[in-house]
Amino acid sequence: MAAAEELGQSIGVATACQVLNIPRSSLYRGRHAGRKAAPPGNQRPRPPRALSDAEREEVRSVLNSERFQDQSPREVYATLLDEDRYLCHWRTMYRVLNEHEEVRERRNHLRHPAYARPELLATGPNQLWSWDITKLRGPATWTYYYLYVMLDVYSRYVVGWLLANRESAALARELTAAAYARQQIEPGQLTIHADRGGPMIAKSMALLMSDLGVNKSHSRPHVSDDNPYSEAQFRTLKYQPDYPDRFGSLADARQWARRFFVWYNQEHHHTSLRLLTPADVHYGRAEEKLAQRHLLLLQAYEAHPERFVNGPPKPQELARAVWINPPAGTDVPRTPTSDAIR
Repeated sequence: MAAAEELGQSIGVATACQVLNIPRSSLYRGRHAGRKAAPPGNQRPRPPRALSDAEREEVRSVLNSERFQDQSPREVYATLLDEDRYLCHWRTMYRVLNEHEEVRERRNHLRHPAYARPELLATGPNQLWSWDITKLRGPATWTYYYLYVMLDVYSRYVVGWLLANRESAALARELTAAAYARQQIEPGQLTIHADRGGPMIAKSMALLMSDLGVNKSHSRPHVSDDNPYSEAQFRTLKYQPDYPDRFGSLADARQWARRFFVWYNQEHHHTSLRLLTPADVHYGRAEEKLAQRHLLLLQAYEAHPERFVNGPPKPQELARAVWINPPAGTDVPRTPTSDAIR
């Protein structure tokens, strides 16, 4: 190794190792092994240009002052220079902060709250309502009419609707109060669920629900699945064969909506309701109708049992529980996306 060191001084380490057939790594290891270890507890001396303890404390105090606590060291550095004051370079400012574990986002950013996942249960009519607003296209481009619909989640019965040429918290209050009175709701009986649109979260709407004794619930921001029943009902509406591309006027739209909601509530056999109408379920006629259908199917089975490949028809029952976001592990049927597609 000594010969390699000596030769390396004249022709270079790489060439010397190649001539003597010695790996350079062995030469370097020999160098380090020959060095004496520093005595225990011996610290590196502070460079002459380093800030003193008092100066470092001053820098930290300035950076964490009320004036500069939300600004980056670069911004503080530039501001102080404009005021004819120099403490140290902005990189040194970062090192001072890092010594105290204070290097972080210094600006006061808005932190969005963690919205809870709504888990709502209905075991009968008038326990849980869902409402939303959808736009219907008017006669000209960028002309819309706004359809407000209040829906009972358990029965899918439309308990109230309203069509206007604007979104308004006042109209939402009017719709809610009218449906509440028509259905004879008792205080504490009902929860109304909606998304986070302007009319839904308006203070006046919250005050109305408080006065009526209604519990309010809201979807998480940008999560349409938190309001699936209203979304499915709107899809059913807009996939009707006679739904026009545009309505000629607000009066035309109201006339069409009036016919649709009579059909939807009274005549539409809902897939998720054992092919009963929402009115049958909402007003307690479901068990009688299901029993009547079962009796008729039994008579048909007795006449032609070979046509019933799965054996005698079994009695059908409505779902005992309807959920918006059932808890994990709850065994419930999947929420339908629409009645319009079968």
